[in-house]
Amino acid sequence: MFTQEMLEKVDSILDSFAHFGVDLGLERIERLLADLGQPQNQVSIVHVAGSNGKGSVCAYLSSVLTEAGYRVGRYISPHLIDWTERITINQQPIAPDVLYALLLQVLAAISPNAPSPTQFEVITAAAWLYFAQQQVDIAVIEVGLGGRLDATNVCEHPLVSIITSLSREHWQRLGPTLADISREKAGILKPGCPAVIAPLPPEAIPVIHERLAALGCPAVFPQPAQNLGNGWAAWQEPIATPAPSTHSILRYRLPLPGQHQLINSSVAIAALDLLRKQGWNICDRDIVNGIAKTQWMGRLQWLTWKNQTLLIDGAHNPAGATMLRRYVDTSKQVSRPIQWVMGLLANKDHADIFQALLRPGDRLSLVPVPEHLSADLSALATLSQTICPELSDCCIYEDVFTALQSIPSPATASSTTVLCGSLYLIGHFLKHAKD
Repeated sequence: MFTQEMLEKVDSILDSFAHFGVDLGLERIERLLADLGQPQNQVSIVHVAGSNGKGSVCAYLSSVLTEAGYRVGRYISPHLIDWTERITINQQPIAPDVLYALLLQVLAAISPNAPSPTQFEVITAAAWLYFAQQQVDIAVIEVGLGGRLDATNVCEHPLVSIITSLSREHWQRLGPTLADISREKAGILKPGCPAVIAPLPPEAIPVIHERLAALGCPAVFPQPAQNLGNGWAAWQEPIATPAPSTHSILRYRLPLPGQHQLINSSVAIAALDLLRKQGWNICDRDIVNGIAKTQWMGRLQWLTWKNQTLLIDGAHNPAGATMLRRYVDTSKQVSRPIQWVMGLLANKDHADIFQALLRPGDRLSLVPVPEHLSADLSALATLSQTICPELSDCCIYEDVFTALQSIPSPATASSTTVLCGSLYLIGHFLKHAKD
């Protein structure tokens, strides 16, 4: 009960800032952190931006660095079940009472005469404060939205800056083109600080390379690891500027499913290799064991609910949807056609997501995303049937649990149920699945 009461107090504080919405900019967070004693300057960080793969890369990095014996902070967003997931040390979420106490410290530092920070800025300030107070050796920090104006972008000298895969997302705030979005992501790059850049779409290449050159960032460009089969992969030291004098090959087991983990793990290992070259004590065994122990909830995760086997995944943008569909089409665990249970936010590219996911014979159940601005379900139903008129059925349900219970029973071996469309929906499901 004490834990639940603390979580409710945490919710109460952070909910009081929710009405400020998303307001990109660094002035408020910089003022707040200054009043808190500049905790961000007391922490060595690896900074991770990108459209997809940020969370997996952060999970790999924190797991390996923990395996290497370091005290490792990790800050991610969004959470699935509660706020404590966002702030961890050595994979352990912050205790609710500790987070509550930190939030009180942050509240006390907010000037009543200055513009109020946003909800994301408040929780980000709490994370910086926690990592500084706990004297972590290193923190892995995931960008919330964009990069250049994100509240995490307040560290002047990251040990490594990482840009994972880029795609057209949050274009309403970051700009209409992929070049615009790439420019915002590249805003995390800092003068002279090394960078790891995942394979880029053509529109992003000149933008990222121009920024790297302007800042004098030594950069490495890892390619996807080699797929050795049976869950094994091989990483080779990536091309660097300047080129490395030696090359090495590392074989490791991938615990997270999906072809995209070949690039995500490769990006993480390239970053770890850069840390090694800066004097961090990370041996090959740490990398192999750390990657093998990596866990990442809600992304291509299999689970059982009320005797139904479900595959759950965020797939909240077209690139994520494409990755999910590729997994569905290639995994031996998946039987087709697919029973989709899907909830989408209003600001997403619905047509592109449907185009990536839906195939003839599939069944679609549309549900709202609780406590968030959901897309209009009737409009989604019309759009989905226009894009894939050969759907076997398309239905609207009042909530995700009603939709799941409506799946034709028994769920035969000739179909697979996939819950996707929003990490907020996945989090709602996981939070209430045991009720």
